[in-house]
Amino acid sequence: MVTKDAALYAIIEPVVTAMGFELWGLDYLAQGKHSKLMIYIDSPNGITVDDCAGVSRQVSSVLDVEDPISSNYSLEVSSPGLDRPLYTLDHFSRFRGHTVQLKLRSAFDGRRKFQGQLAGVDGDEVLIRIESEEYCFPIESIDQARVIPQFED
Repeated sequence: MVTKDAALYAIIEPVVTAMGFELWGLDYLAQGKHSKLMIYIDSPNGITVDDCAGVSRQVSSVLDVEDPISSNYSLEVSSPGLDRPLYTLDHFSRFRGHTVQLKLRSAFDGRRKFQGQLAGVDGDEVLIRIESEEYCFPIESIDQARVIPQFED
């Protein structure tokens, strides 16, 4: 997590947890007047639109007081969805066996994008199986990761 995201996480996580949800992750996209703070919440019972609205109100109030973002931004709260982003080693462990897509911070074997079966976690490395080969990527080298939903016919 980059420094800005870590600071936001430290402010937002206690609010979301106190409301009975898990803060799955967040993305802050600094784009001048069009900056966006995306917050993903999760719950064993699923997430409703009302859950997102309630968390949005509470988090917005806390962010107004703490003021960690000095420029204008929009706040969006949602469920991580079926194609959920993966942020932590725990997330990668939970979704072992699923198909995932990784985008690395810098190229490995001449490419940055990999898609395959999540084979698990070993220490601070994510293991992904692509056909008959297994790749190990340190979590710090992963820029983005998403679960690719698989639907049966």
